[in-house]
Amino acid sequence: MDIREAIRTRPMRPYQIRTIVICFLLCMVDGFEILIMAFVAPHLSKEWGLGSVEVGYLLSAGLIGMAVGAFFLSPLSDRIGRRRGTIACLVLVTIGMGLSAAAMNLEQLIVFRAFAGLGIGGLVASLNILVSENSNEKRRGVTLGIYGAGLPAGVALGGAISGVLISHFGWRSAFVFGTAVTAVLLLVVVRALPESIEYLVDKRPKNALARYNAIATKLGYPTADALPEPAAPRGVQGVRGGLFAGLMGRRTALLWLGYSCLMAAFYFANTWTPKLLTDVTGDAGTGTTAGVLINVGGVVGALAFAAMTVVLRPRLVNTLLMFAGAGVFAAYASGFEVIALGMVLCICVGMAANGGVAGFYAISPSVYPAAVRATGVGLMIGVGRLVSIVAPILTGYLLDGGWTPETLYYLFGAVLVVAGLFMFGLDRTYRGRSENPETPDAPASDDRIAPEHHASSLAERR
Repeated sequence: MDIREAIRTRPMRPYQIRTIVICFLLCMVDGFEILIMAFVAPHLSKEWGLGSVEVGYLLSAGLIGMAVGAFFLSPLSDRIGRRRGTIACLVLVTIGMGLSAAAMNLEQLIVFRAFAGLGIGGLVASLNILVSENSNEKRRGVTLGIYGAGLPAGVALGGAISGVLISHFGWRSAFVFGTAVTAVLLLVVVRALPESIEYLVDKRPKNALARYNAIATKLGYPTADALPEPAAPRGVQGVRGGLFAGLMGRRTALLWLGYSCLMAAFYFANTWTPKLLTDVTGDAGTGTTAGVLINVGGVVGALAFAAMTVVLRPRLVNTLLMFAGAGVFAAYASGFEVIALGMVLCICVGMAANGGVAGFYAISPSVYPAAVRATGVGLMIGVGRLVSIVAPILTGYLLDGGWTPETLYYLFGAVLVVAGLFMFGLDRTYRGRSENPETPDAPASDDRIAPEHHASSLAERR
């Protein structure tokens, strides 16, 4: 029995659900650590006397590390395995968070945040892929949407806890908390996270058959005498064919450009909104509350994405989220200075920006063949991080140059419109074609398509 097909077509087993839960918890920690500076910055800027440009560089420091990690560590997971890659990234994050807690000046903190970002950038792609590969076809969109809710849930919960810790023990306590939680999850991963089955079949590392059979046993399926054959034709197993040749090149461009536009708006909203509200009210606690509410909205947005994928293609759901987000940003620009209204609109901003991230996390693994999946998703994240590095820094310069917060929200709302157009274009590339990334050019009715993909494609066209 090929357990890849069993996972795709049969009800999910407890072992699959346990793996997804571990990835969800890691996604929560990942979300908190990505945006921890948004909660620390209002307090740190007062203590260290930082200006807007300095805060912008500090907010972008982790993003620089994430971009490097996504470009160089994510592809390693296609070579050394998702499990080993996840463990290595968690070690880097734990060390970087601990060092951040001990930073004595701005320069040190920038370096330590960039170091922690290396691990965060390399981690996300492997988590997305493990969730996707452990979900069946029928519920994959829902599962990935719920998993994506872990990012804003981690920010909201971690931000709320950090707010209490910072008020009692200072800003360093937020990093100490993050270090402890990451170290605990590192131990959980070492003990309980399995290897990707697709990796074992496609890359065939040492003891691949024994590891494949161990997973089959835990899933309750019969063991095999030999590994099944890789699903992808040789032409799409390499990076060039699997990411950039022909139709895959168009899909890659549309996916990466759409994600990059969303990341610009996402990091502007998440990193600067707490600071801008703090400036308006003179109360750092109000800014912290706004940051938490944005990510509460993100949880709602991710769950809404999951629910809507039951009746619509995930790509179309994400397109709608991008266009709705543009309207929300415009509304926030008009009303955020009214504190009560601004707090409500923070939830709506989170639904659009953070919910959209969950959508891209859900969509991206299924675009690429298994042999280059971590590379494709990781590079998408890396390109998005490069753009997102610019957003907080550019915002600092624009504010110093006389731009108002209202104008900035209008600007990034327009960026979300562009993201929606790219997402719609990506969906159009699947019209009449297979949803199976292993045979991207095959027509939707081609008999070569695996039954589960064929059924999924027919259901989506209906």
